[in-house]
Amino acid sequence: MRLVVGRIGKAHGLRGEVTVEVRTDDPEERFAPGAVLDTDPARRGPLTVATARVQGGRLVLRFEGVEDRTAAEGLRNTMLSIEADPDELPDDPDEFYDHQLVGLRVVTVDAREVGIVAEMLHLPTQDVFAVTRPDGREVLIPFVEEIVPEVDLDEGTVLVDPPAGLLELADPPRSAAADA
Repeated sequence: MRLVVGRIGKAHGLRGEVTVEVRTDDPEERFAPGAVLDTDPARRGPLTVATARVQGGRLVLRFEGVEDRTAAEGLRNTMLSIEADPDELPDDPDEFYDHQLVGLRVVTVDAREVGIVAEMLHLPTQDVFAVTRPDGREVLIPFVEEIVPEVDLDEGTVLVDPPAGLLELADPPRSAAADA
């Protein structure tokens, strides 16, 4: 199973470094020096991490064979992925890989159907579920313990206790004619 672990952003400096938008809960392992990452588009070939550091809250990598800013700029927007065992689980029982969460049913604590997890978004401040509602609209739900008290992989569900108004943010605005 192929797991996307990051997306290359801007070139950083003059020596071939790039910023990386992290899409994994295990960046220390996935981006360790010596790690080999597949690329999409594949024409860029696999990349081997030469150096990794965090600067200003961003992951900065240099890949073997990428020696200058021009080469680094050519990598922008390249997706980085790995081949992973689909049955592999994170060490922490409260952590999940994206592929484990996508497709789960989302239900409120009072048993209302919310929708299906379509995608996990790894934003700078927190992870977020992108949930497709039964009517096709999307709602974003922060993946924090106060809102998501339980993930049950065996049952295929995510239990949510949303604050007032969160689920209604996906509702279309009411028109003046509807109020008349």
